[in-house]
Amino acid sequence: MPHVSDCPCQLSIPSDLGMLGVVRAFVEAVCQTGDLDRSITHAIVLATGEAVSNIIRHAHRECPNAQLRVGCRLMAEAMEVVFVDEGQPFDLDNVPRLDPGELRVGGRGVFLMRALMDEVTCEQRQGGGNILRMVKSIRPETQAATA
Repeated sequence: MPHVSDCPCQLSIPSDLGMLGVVRAFVEAVCQTGDLDRSITHAIVLATGEAVSNIIRHAHRECPNAQLRVGCRLMAEAMEVVFVDEGQPFDLDNVPRLDPGELRVGGRGVFLMRALMDEVTCEQRQGGGNILRMVKSIRPETQAATA
């Protein structure tokens, strides 16, 4: 799995929900450099917001001084966003795939990330923390279909 250091565009922030807008603006700017379709950019930015919110609220709940690193890679056919946290181990496979019609408060972050992105994976880092990777296809035929 790629790491943030492999990504050409990187951002490091403190674990503070007040920084959510900074991360969203960063990812949106990377999408704009690739002249991505507005709907694809919106999906990537929305999924990024959910990921950052979940990391800060859950993974970093016990470690308020933790740092969150975000990396973006714009490729010919996809946009990849990688998040490296310092939180407790997280197993994405243990998150149930919810029924979209189910009424509940909260618990929709992973559901939205899965719905908005084409690939969402998470692995534990050696030495602690997690690496969350999300990929969105940006192939021209995908963009034409969503326009």
